[in-house]
Amino acid sequence: MNLAQRDRQVIWHPYTHQKGMLDPIPIIKGDGVYLIDEQGNKYIDAISSWWVNLHGHAHPYIAEKIYEQATTLEQVIFAGFTHEPAVKLAERLLPLLPGNFSKIFYSDNGSTAVEVGIKMALQYWSNLGESGVGSQEFGVKTQPRNKVLALNNSYHGDTFGAMSVSDRGVFTLAFQDKLFEVIFIDAFTAPNSELPTPDLSQVACFIYEPLLQGAGSMSIYEAAWLEAMLEKCKEQKVICIADEVMTGFGRTGKLFASEYCETKPDIICLSKGLTGGTIALGVTACTEKIYNAFVSDDKLKTFFHGHSFTANPLACTAALASLDLLQKTSCDQQRELISKMNSRFLAQLTTHFLPTGQAGSLLTKNHRQLGTILAFEIDNGKDGYLNTISSQITQIALSKGVYLRPLGNTLYIMPPYCISEEQLQKVYDVVEEILEEL
Repeated sequence: MNLAQRDRQVIWHPYTHQKGMLDPIPIIKGDGVYLIDEQGNKYIDAISSWWVNLHGHAHPYIAEKIYEQATTLEQVIFAGFTHEPAVKLAERLLPLLPGNFSKIFYSDNGSTAVEVGIKMALQYWSNLGESGVGSQEFGVKTQPRNKVLALNNSYHGDTFGAMSVSDRGVFTLAFQDKLFEVIFIDAFTAPNSELPTPDLSQVACFIYEPLLQGAGSMSIYEAAWLEAMLEKCKEQKVICIADEVMTGFGRTGKLFASEYCETKPDIICLSKGLTGGTIALGVTACTEKIYNAFVSDDKLKTFFHGHSFTANPLACTAALASLDLLQKTSCDQQRELISKMNSRFLAQLTTHFLPTGQAGSLLTKNHRQLGTILAFEIDNGKDGYLNTISSQITQIALSKGVYLRPLGNTLYIMPPYCISEEQLQKVYDVVEEILEEL
């Protein structure tokens, strides 16, 4: 049996319809923007391998740093011990984060970073004493703070807490009766939209993906609306949790999407590009105010959360190496190049693939861009993740040397920052060819 056939015997792949699935392509090497299969075929990774890869595959600088660390310390329990990579990474991250953060809590992926953030916020209120918490801190008695506010169309991960604060849809359908109650509101994409008016008196926290809802069809909403919503939450003492697992580290044009707003979060969740896409690592940062609620003589106010690989030295080292590359002027220039080329390509799509464009061509709609991320819908059947055109596009794109994985009929491009002008133009050319062929 070849590798693909052996895989089918023993592996269950994520987010993949099992019946009738095609054999997976064996990838034996990564090189910059390319994924290379066992036949030597090269594919431009136009989605950064599920949005994690910032600087290209098998980057020699990151690999060298991981190797050096692996020969010194590969793993140690992070309760009662510490190590240089973890401390150094926290020291470097805190000044970069969009807000007044003081402490870093490590976990091992985006879902767990969100779980940590939610648990921090809920236990913050519990530690202060839910019934009458306001009498000590705010001068007035308040209702118990035990509810969570979140956005419709959101996605925060696949663990149960993260699913609970995510949109109730195909990803969570089988678990609906196991998820805790959440107040959901709409994020508005139009300027000057009215704010929702939920009762915030019992809301412990508001969790949101700033400006761009990733798995929610790459939906982009107004920074002005988010600013107004954050101000309203802050006035009511609601803890604001920014899920920047996908939007962090330059994807949206700024280092973090929260920089588009004046009002900053109290908690921020990071993963994906944190290590440049090399090793799983999660970060949840909080303000001093949040942290202080857990500093007590009462041991029951301890934050009882942790992971076997918390602050893994190899992962922290990879993150430090990724930050080195991210903060180079050349990386800033590359992100600016991608953003400008995305804008030009969207303008081209608007000319050629709208109802007023070429007769017979597959039409597109809802063109949008935020920094290095470009997205639009293919006008083919019902909008949504289950639209089967996704698999067709992936197969055609692979045959042309580009890897794309649309979210249903939402086609998006999110390349590694190292992509060249010629390579990105090839991605655009392949997208246009696909639209014409379909």
